[in-house]
Amino acid sequence: MKNFNISVLDLAPVKQGKTIHDTFQDSLSLAGYTENLDYKRFWLAEHHNMESIASSATSVLIGFIANGTKKIRVGSGGIMLPNHSSLVIAEQFGTLESLFPGRIDLGLGRAPGTDGLTAQALGRNPAIINEQFPRQILELQKYFSKENSNALVRAIPGEGLDIPMYILGSSTDSAWLAAELGLPYAFAGHFAPEQMEMAFKIYREHFEPSKYLDKPFVLACVNGIAAETSEEAHFLSTTLFQAFINIIRNDRKPFPAPIEDMDTVWSAMEKSMVLQKLKFSFIGNREEIAEQIKNFQEKYQVDELMINSHIYDHQKRLKSYEIIKQATDSLFEA
Repeated sequence: MKNFNISVLDLAPVKQGKTIHDTFQDSLSLAGYTENLDYKRFWLAEHHNMESIASSATSVLIGFIANGTKKIRVGSGGIMLPNHSSLVIAEQFGTLESLFPGRIDLGLGRAPGTDGLTAQALGRNPAIINEQFPRQILELQKYFSKENSNALVRAIPGEGLDIPMYILGSSTDSAWLAAELGLPYAFAGHFAPEQMEMAFKIYREHFEPSKYLDKPFVLACVNGIAAETSEEAHFLSTTLFQAFINIIRNDRKPFPAPIEDMDTVWSAMEKSMVLQKLKFSFIGNREEIAEQIKNFQEKYQVDELMINSHIYDHQKRLKSYEIIKQATDSLFEA
């Protein structure tokens, strides 16, 4: 089985009965805890107009997390690039890299991170997204290059800095782009599992080496909910299940506490839809998590596994990441 790194995706989840200030403090606590567990990186994702997710000002939150930690890499998973000017993102991440040298990642996606009406409010033009996104990536590369020092428009801070860029995807579209540009590729298996296998195949088979990367680098994001017992883990997972029911119902309220019986909440059709969307969710005790990760890695051979964990109780969320790290480490113990 191929060795791999393990990392954290945090959506800055807002929980029922808690404030957004609580959310940010929990995110900082999680970053420090997983840093001490030797997780590789801690990414935050851009979303908008959602009561349940507070990571809309992603660059600001990255700075807050990086300032409160010491060694873990901190970045975006991702910045939804067509929502922004390329120059502004270059300046923001140039500022972050200047403040926290060698610790900042820039993951980039093309989706709006929200609904159509909010996408309009963000100034997106859906008619040009597919040509705008690749162009903006090339613009960022130009702004970060030393060669841009003689240009009329420069990113200060940003110019000449080595800020790793990752292409994010939830379908096969971005796999082609990441391969063409020779950039690392991260797939959102935690909510869009259907095309992950094909996306990895496209990326690996069509990868073109670049000055940024000489061979394919694949990162898969999955859901992970671990506890001391299998029963407790499955109980805790009902927060995640309820959150996805709310997405199906277009209800963006904060994340709920776990419940004893999901059948009191979802219909048979909703259950089927949720379980399909959460196909790549590792749920159980340490031994079960280890077996699930082992089976996943033997099939997909990723370079990095990023864990997203929607658990209502913060202390149990911390414990989940601890158990998942123990489970992962156990796979490579002699």
